[in-house]
Amino acid sequence: MNTSRCNTCGEKAVIFMRQHRLPLCKTHYLEWFIEQSERAIKKYGMFTHHDKILVAVSGGKDSLSLWDVLWRLGYQADGLYINLGIDGEDHYSLQSKNYTVSFAAERNLNLHIFDVAAETGKNIIQLYKQSQRRKGRPCSVCGVVKRHIMNETTRNYQYNVLATGHNLDDEAAVLFSNTLSWSVEYLARQFPVLEEEEGFARKVKPFCRFYERESAAYALLRGINYIEEECPFSDNSTSLYYKRLLNQLEDAQPGTKIRFFSNFIEARKKGALFQAPESEKVVLNPCPVCGQPTGSSGKCYYCRITAPTVVENNDDFPPDVMSFG
Repeated sequence: MNTSRCNTCGEKAVIFMRQHRLPLCKTHYLEWFIEQSERAIKKYGMFTHHDKILVAVSGGKDSLSLWDVLWRLGYQADGLYINLGIDGEDHYSLQSKNYTVSFAAERNLNLHIFDVAAETGKNIIQLYKQSQRRKGRPCSVCGVVKRHIMNETTRNYQYNVLATGHNLDDEAAVLFSNTLSWSVEYLARQFPVLEEEEGFARKVKPFCRFYERESAAYALLRGINYIEEECPFSDNSTSLYYKRLLNQLEDAQPGTKIRFFSNFIEARKKGALFQAPESEKVVLNPCPVCGQPTGSSGKCYYCRITAPTVVENNDDFPPDVMSFG
């Protein structure tokens, strides 16, 4: 096979996808990416053109590419950017916000901006310190805050579905982690679509079958400007370690990640293997402050860490913590 020539038209290829043995030129790659996105949306019944979609955007390649694809396909898609206030030497949050705002303005798209510091009085680092979770990174607190805001915005503005830009590399790393620890409850909830239930908005991941390099190629070829730096707290994280391991397997055996994820999804559809015992299932109650579901009998963790007083360490998380972390 001539990998330097487009499989469709014979022009110079800009990408060769080893797992598909498919070289494509710029024009046909962009067409292929759009077609595969629509195929995933229909395959898993994620949404229709009648639905009102909220896209969680971070200023990165995946979320902005997702919003661009949905816009090009004619879906009713607005964006939500959460300003976490991570502004060290690289001004990470400021940069990511500027990329997101510019993207929306260029396409005349509607963007909701939630500023954590303005709404709670503290940025994500200060909330982390207040939570007394001093072991490791602020990632767990950050995840709780983002999920709360995304769910709340989706429901308050009456969107039918929340879409996130999680790619295959993300999904495979989470699956790998949950399989190693045999976290049955999290495995039972990992799927391209999580239906609305018990106060949680419906969540979908249209890019779950795209490799990270494929969404990066789409952003580059479409001329989408995005923040290239990772969150400064992601260095040496467990998820990146698992991604590196999976990349080694992928290099040796192209298609490993897509087979790993796809075969899991097929097994997941059968249900029985990944059903958590009733005794391990989290009982959810409405938070008396915000009304969102929580595994606690009192206030949810978000309301406790955003309260003006110091809170005790607590480990109650919504049951989709690993699927949408």
